[in-house]
Amino acid sequence: MIHKKYQILLLKDNVGTCSTFTLRVWVCLLVVGIFLSSLALNAHFYTSSRNVNAAEAKLQTAQNSLERQQQQFLVLTEKLEALEDQVHRVVDFNAKIRVMANLDPGHVHRESSLGGTERGGFSDQYPTAHRQELLVRKMHSFLEQLHTEAKLEEVRQEELLAALRDNRGFFASTPSIWPAEGWVTSEFGYRRSPFTDRREMHRGLDIAGPIGTPIYSTATGTVLSAGKEGAYGKVVTIDHGGGIVTLYAHMHRIIVTVDQEVSRGELIGYMGNTGRTTGPHLHYEVRLNGIPVDPMRYILN
Repeated sequence: MIHKKYQILLLKDNVGTCSTFTLRVWVCLLVVGIFLSSLALNAHFYTSSRNVNAAEAKLQTAQNSLERQQQQFLVLTEKLEALEDQVHRVVDFNAKIRVMANLDPGHVHRESSLGGTERGGFSDQYPTAHRQELLVRKMHSFLEQLHTEAKLEEVRQEELLAALRDNRGFFASTPSIWPAEGWVTSEFGYRRSPFTDRREMHRGLDIAGPIGTPIYSTATGTVLSAGKEGAYGKVVTIDHGGGIVTLYAHMHRIIVTVDQEVSRGELIGYMGNTGRTTGPHLHYEVRLNGIPVDPMRYILN
């Protein structure tokens, strides 16, 4: 059947001639088969292309949804970190008061449970879905820790309130504010002396400022001395009771007198440059039973 031949005759009217050509059946079938195959392939490719485009659209939608969810988790993480910072500020403030009241031996520093370096590494090390799962786990862990800390802090606050009720006079006489405005140029502890270039113990805080900057008593007390004392220059010392004495040195002018009763925040003089100094500043000391201690242990504001 497929080997049959057909002669096709073509007549030309204008010249009265004719031409013929031979058409084989298998050639016709091949052409028809190629045409139908092309149609089928085109239909298949069109359908496949539509399916691929639909799948890509769904994948992109899912990816965008995951990205939005991750952004929401990151925002939530930042809010939780801010909440953690607020809790730790309360804890630190409470710890400082407890130290002042001799309820605790010292302050314990707490590290953040949502460290920025680890959280930041999520976006580089893991795919989006896994990164989101890690953030969820970390936030659950943080919330559990925060809940525990809140319960502990509640107990500490009850103890602190009881101590405050029993020691109102003590806290009124505790040097808990800054004695002057300015900037700290030297802290309590060992340092290299600006005069001898040797390592020595610095017994207070140096607060620099313009000459004439007001100086205030940091707690209620009685003026022990008000005058010149060698390298301290013009100096005021105040007895706050309980073995606590504060010292204010290098003053430009003193406006209180010995045995005068002063209250917390009361003006006692002005910053100056008297005595042995390298510039105008206030040298502020807190002494407990005659021994200098770090003033930052007491300052609350």
